[in-house]
Amino acid sequence: MARVVALMDDLFFQMKVAETAKQLGVEFKVAANGEVLATMLEPPTKLVIVDLNAKSNPVATIAQLRATEKELPIVSFLSHVQVDLAAQAKEAGATQVLPRSVFTQNLASILAVAKD
Repeated sequence: MARVVALMDDLFFQMKVAETAKQLGVEFKVAANGEVLATMLEPPTKLVIVDLNAKSNPVATIAQLRATEKELPIVSFLSHVQVDLAAQAKEAGATQVLPRSVFTQNLASILAVAKD
């Protein structure tokens, strides 16, 4: 089964992503912080999602992941007005940095990538 791991602390949003993943047949796991996320990459994970507004230093988490996982897709999302934070995430190694609205609108297709 395709596997997606996420760093996010918004419970409402976690449920939205989990429900979409379930409909697509994708396993979805959530980590509370970067250290926990790093331990959740096995079995092989196809995609990491990072909420850039999570409280547990998401940009550092992206940088740590990228240091060891060169090819792993990392999709991050944030408020569209947080231009500086978006630039920091890209610099840290995020594959995509999306406004929350775009992420939500394209959630099914983003998760479907993990099935390939």
